[in-house]
Amino acid sequence: MSRDDRDVRPHRVVVLALDGLLPFELGIPHRIFGRPTDAEGRHLYEVVTCSIRPPGPVRTDADFAIMVEHGPETLATADTVVVPASYELGPVFEQGVLTDELAAALAHIRPGTRLTSICTGVYVLAAAGLLDGRPATTHWADAARLQQLFPKIDVDPDVLFIDDGDVLTSAGVAAGIDLCLHIVRRDHGTAVANDVARRTVVPPHRDGGQAQYIERPVPDPQQAGTTTARAWALGRLHEPIQLRDMAAQESLSVRTFTRRFREETGVSPGQWLTQQRVERARHLLESSDRSVDQVARDSGFGTAQSMRQHLQAALGVTPTAYRRTFRTGGDRERTDGVGTPT
Repeated sequence: MSRDDRDVRPHRVVVLALDGLLPFELGIPHRIFGRPTDAEGRHLYEVVTCSIRPPGPVRTDADFAIMVEHGPETLATADTVVVPASYELGPVFEQGVLTDELAAALAHIRPGTRLTSICTGVYVLAAAGLLDGRPATTHWADAARLQQLFPKIDVDPDVLFIDDGDVLTSAGVAAGIDLCLHIVRRDHGTAVANDVARRTVVPPHRDGGQAQYIERPVPDPQQAGTTTARAWALGRLHEPIQLRDMAAQESLSVRTFTRRFREETGVSPGQWLTQQRVERARHLLESSDRSVDQVARDSGFGTAQSMRQHLQAALGVTPTAYRRTFRTGGDRERTDGVGTPT
């Protein structure tokens, strides 16, 4: 292989298919990582599925099996390994120990490989001792058991995903999409991740610290919603936006609008506006050469000091440090439930 070939070789993502897997979650890495391309149209990732056994069928939790064409030795070729959920983890889930077959498969993984789990896939990483002393998450319904089986792990049941550098874990189902989009964003920036999100018809970003399970009443479909107001606000984030102006877009009183807004989004209008302005600032810092002062104005913070405070609170990093990280591609952003970068 020539040096040029090595330079353009796509990042290889190997997805480990275990018996009892959930087809939806198995498909997430293929859908998200299979889309990004560079300016020349070359794929940025190569996604391969493997089993812990020689090529053959792997059971799912549905009424069909899947045919996997690669065996466990494929794990040795991975730059990133993804372990989706499975409902047949046996002693891994029951006693917190690996089977000999699974341990032998994981032994193929090279040191330094990025490790990722979706939902109960985290039990595999935990049983292998790869999460000791680290923060991790899983589906809210399984978090207490994860903590009980593995007391050395700092389990957070209230977040969508945790990025701890070379090991990333997510909650269940749709949170796997959030995590994979986050990885694309971390690897290649907001513009690439947003393009993948648009093609997948999902929100481009849900912060890792967002609660994964919020029990709240579903808004009455006969009532007026707040969608129009949110779209109106997104079109003028650079301007001062008053709560009464947002309420007026729905012809609601401020009190009623605030209540319905929280029912639909889980946060107050003010918190939502701040989240959107942080996202706008992140995008501008990554994709433009505008000064920090100009980014602050264009994202609606008004002053660089105000933007600095909000980014510090949301991401744990200054605007200048954030821009330098994504411009150089040399550092990693960590979003661990409070968005704290390494």
